[in-house]
Amino acid sequence: MRILLVEDHVELSHWVSKALRDAKLSVECAATGADADALLHTQDYALVILDLTLPKMDGLDVLRRLRARGGARGRTPVLILTARGGLEERVQGLNLGADDYLAKPFELAELEARVKALLRRSVGNEAVVHQCGQLSFDTIGRMFSYCGEPLALTPREHALLEALISRPGKAMSKEKLFDEVFSLDDDANLDAIELYIHRVRKKLDRRPDGGAAIATLRGIGYLLQEKPAA
Repeated sequence: MRILLVEDHVELSHWVSKALRDAKLSVECAATGADADALLHTQDYALVILDLTLPKMDGLDVLRRLRARGGARGRTPVLILTARGGLEERVQGLNLGADDYLAKPFELAELEARVKALLRRSVGNEAVVHQCGQLSFDTIGRMFSYCGEPLALTPREHALLEALISRPGKAMSKEKLFDEVFSLDDDANLDAIELYIHRVRKKLDRRPDGGAAIATLRGIGYLLQEKPAA
């Protein structure tokens, strides 16, 4: 559930990305249209929040190039977020393939609601629940529960555990987990994953049996598995 936020206003970008991370979403930021276009060529995102007035490439051109690529990446949902709120530009953006349009200034609560609505639409209307032992993750509500109770996680712990539970029975390399947990502008190195693995393990270990555990597969990566009953 990585989101690409394309916004050249530094303060607004920080404000929006913090709000979305507080909502348990992983956010990566780009400050120019050219940077966004390059990322959309090589990275997969669940949603793009796109300003229109951008340096180096206009937001509508970024959208046009994204849709022209086709394939799964070309179908990535796009929410246009801009001060250019005239009817003609709204129509042009929607005709180019934007999924929603929110004019500045806006309320964070409305932005969060629109983001969640687009994410729900992209995965279908029915909630998908991933399960591992007594650990479950509701992909629509974006909430973990463990042994029938909500599991308190920081945004990065949440991103790590979501990546693992979303791939049942499959190990993930440290490099892939790093890509899921950290954005390109984060000041972190690969070893930081081990710290978050340790923190999540401590929260899962409070259940002696029937719960879930993260196994280390030497030379391969990490695997979330059901903890065997005592």
